[in-house]
Amino acid sequence: MGIAYRGQNYHGWQSQPDGRTVQDKLERALAEFVGLPRGEVVPTVCAGRTDAGVHALNQVVHFDAPVAREIFSWVRGTNRFLPEDIAVQWAQNVEPDFHARNSARGRQYAFLVRESAARPAIEAGLCGWVFRPLDIDRMRQAARALIGEHDFSSFRASACQALSPVKEMRRIEINRIGDYWRFDFEASAFLHHMVRNLMGALITIGSGNQSPEYMAELLAERNRELAPPTFPAAGLYFLGPIYDPHLAVPRRTAAHDWLPRVPVELARPDEAHPYVSGTPAKQ
Repeated sequence: MGIAYRGQNYHGWQSQPDGRTVQDKLERALAEFVGLPRGEVVPTVCAGRTDAGVHALNQVVHFDAPVAREIFSWVRGTNRFLPEDIAVQWAQNVEPDFHARNSARGRQYAFLVRESAARPAIEAGLCGWVFRPLDIDRMRQAARALIGEHDFSSFRASACQALSPVKEMRRIEINRIGDYWRFDFEASAFLHHMVRNLMGALITIGSGNQSPEYMAELLAERNRELAPPTFPAAGLYFLGPIYDPHLAVPRRTAAHDWLPRVPVELARPDEAHPYVSGTPAKQ
C-alpha cells in the first residue's frame, strides 16, 4: 500500500503504547476492514520510519493479507476506518519476497520552508519558517560537499539505530517558489534526523552565519555536537522509496502535485555539479 498522511497529530510512524502513531491507526483500520476480533491488528512494515510532525506523500507498507479482497476494496475499505489526515492512496499485490524497507534502493524527502517576516498561519505545521533572507548560491555551494558516499555522523541523532553512518547522497535540489523554499534530498538511505540536521546546517549557511565551506568541515568532523541544532520537523515530507522498475511500485501520489514545485522551465542544473540544482534567489 501507499499511504499519505499529515504528521502533526501523531507521535511518528512507529507503533507506541499510547496508540498515537500512524502505524497504530493503519493497523487497526486494516483489522476493522478485514473483520478481525477487537484488539487484533494486521502487522505492517514501512519503507521509512518518520518522526513526530513529519508528513508522508507515499509511505509504502507491506503486510500479509489475512483475507482476499479486490484491490480497490483495500483502498476504499481501509480508508473508511482511518482518520481524515491518513489515507491509503493505492494498493497492489507483490511477490512474497518483497519487503517495503529492504527492497528499497533509495529514499526521497522534501523540506518546505517559508521565508517571511511573519510566522505561518494557514500552512502552520506544513512548512518550516525562517525570517532572515536565505542565499541560494551559498546553500547550493554547501550542498555540493554532501553529494556522494560519506560518513554522516555529524548529522546523525544520538538515538539512531542504523548499523552504519555511511550513506550515499545522490541528489540535492534547492528551489525557490515565491516566498517558499523547497529542498529535495535523495539518498540510498537516511539516518535518524539526518534531513533535519542537514537543514539546520543549510539554513545556518544560507542566512550568512557560516560560510559554504562549513558544511564540508562538519562532514569531516563526524561529530554531531559540533553541528547546528536540529531544524523543526514542520515542513518535512517523506516523498517515498525507490524500488527496482520491474516491481512496478508507484513512485508518486496525487499529493505530489499539491506540494509546491518549481516550474520545469525555470529549473537549471548546476554546471559545477550535475546533482545539485536550483533557481536563482528572488530579486
